[in-house]
Amino acid sequence: MVILVPFVMMYSRHWIRLNIGIILNIITTLANIILLIISGWLLIGTALIGPSGLYTFNYMLPAAGIRGLSIIRTTSRYAERIINHDTTFRILTYLRIFIFQNLLQLSSSGISYYDKGDIFNRLVTDVKVIDHLYLRVFSPILSNFIIIILFTFFLSRLNMLLTFILSIIMLCLIIHLPIFFYNLGKSIGYDLTILRSKYRTCLINIIQSQAELTIFGAFNRFRKILTNLEYNLLKRQEQQFNLTTLAQSIMIFFSGFSIILVIWIGADAFDNQNQFKSLIALFIFSVLAIFEVLGSFAIAFQYLGEVITSINRLMELINQKPIIRFPIAEQIISNKVEIKIQKIYFSYPKQIKPALQNISFTIKIGEHIALLGKTGCGKSTLLQLLTRAWDVNSGKILINDIPIQLYDEKTLRNLIAVVPQRIHIFSDTLRNNLLIAKDNLKDTFLIKVLNKVGLYSLSNNKGLNSWIGEGGRQLSGGEKQRLGIARAMLCDAPLILLDEPTEGLDIKTEKHIIMQLQDYCNDKTLLFITHRLHGLENMNNIYIMDEGKIIKQTTYEELLKLKNRYLKYYQNKTILN
Repeated sequence: MVILVPFVMMYSRHWIRLNIGIILNIITTLANIILLIISGWLLIGTALIGPSGLYTFNYMLPAAGIRGLSIIRTTSRYAERIINHDTTFRILTYLRIFIFQNLLQLSSSGISYYDKGDIFNRLVTDVKVIDHLYLRVFSPILSNFIIIILFTFFLSRLNMLLTFILSIIMLCLIIHLPIFFYNLGKSIGYDLTILRSKYRTCLINIIQSQAELTIFGAFNRFRKILTNLEYNLLKRQEQQFNLTTLAQSIMIFFSGFSIILVIWIGADAFDNQNQFKSLIALFIFSVLAIFEVLGSFAIAFQYLGEVITSINRLMELINQKPIIRFPIAEQIISNKVEIKIQKIYFSYPKQIKPALQNISFTIKIGEHIALLGKTGCGKSTLLQLLTRAWDVNSGKILINDIPIQLYDEKTLRNLIAVVPQRIHIFSDTLRNNLLIAKDNLKDTFLIKVLNKVGLYSLSNNKGLNSWIGEGGRQLSGGEKQRLGIARAMLCDAPLILLDEPTEGLDIKTEKHIIMQLQDYCNDKTLLFITHRLHGLENMNNIYIMDEGKIIKQTTYEELLKLKNRYLKYYQNKTILN
């Protein structure tokens, strides 16, 4: 239960709204209870008059009270719902932003252990579950506890014996029911949270990979996994519903038991028959109202298992400490970059085999260097080290003779423009997908760059206002890649890192893009990662990599002489001597 404290304390940020919500909840519940009691009073009073008319009864007073209380109950309930839900939504908004800010501080090393669908589920569903903490646990229990105390005091003014007996029954239920239903609902809540996460993750993966699953005939197998998850999820939801039904049944039983007890003991507790008839009705309707309030205690605590599990999953993200830490002091941004890599070693966590071994080379200011090698030889890993997605295990990476660890994040990002293998396209306009490279660029300049990378159709169709769609669904793989290259050109950074930038392009388009890139990077430092020989004509140096090592430094002319041997190395995975 201690883990709930920080999340309950978050409501102190909106303590005024919190108190208003609790007061409105108390007013609503009191109006509901008094309405029930007055309605019973009206019925009993009318019955006592009977057809003989020997007694008089002012029915105007309870009738007016019923009308007034109905208006108060409706109005206060509406206002309470608005205030409480608005407060909760504000807290959940703050919590989502807080968690997302924590995630932004993590590098690839921090989030690589989580599935994207799982992170999305934690940010959306697990955060949403926390609204139970206030809407079903904190606010109702606090307000209802105050109401029970008020009504116990009120009933004690009428008859102390009956009030004492009812207080004992209520006290036993308040103490034991929350513990009982918390223990029953704990495992169900845990399973619901985990199954919900697995179900959504599986569903997202199936939707995103539907084409591949269909092509390889694996769709039915994955659909079966999803169906099993759905069955288990529905089964657990049914068990949680049964718990709610059990809680209601217990309340109905003890409500009936208490009414019988009140009638039995009340028969001797009042002095005359008319007093018994009128006051015992008041007690009976009070018991019905109070036990309706008590029902929230049992129902609320059965959700705590689900809430605690969601909080544990969120705390797992919140408590993640960034392995890569950037200094606060800013470095001077230069428009020229020199890279020195000195005997670096790197291996991924829980991997025995190192990804990079004894890598050393220098990229002078304005030089264009190519890293050549087959897939999996460590080229992309080296690029991630240059952007500090990871830190080296040993060795040094120097930018302008300053260790890369001394650069603050803003300065480092301004020095480097990257074209990764996988280009992420946002569900937004073409203009906004380009402006993430640099703000306040004119449309004419954006169109000019688009034309340079061969995206004439995009710039001329609907212009920069054309909607790209989720993940760039309307674009081909080659168009996505060229859009990524356009972003890098818009950054105007002194160091350009290209990781297979022309992958998926035909030879004619590839030559055009490489020519435009080399022209654009004429006065910039360039690192070109590839496993193909196209576009290496103007490279100052070419480094051939294999098994995480640089096995040869060469030039394009020398590489042409070794072309047949390189192809043999590439196909048969032999090492080039």
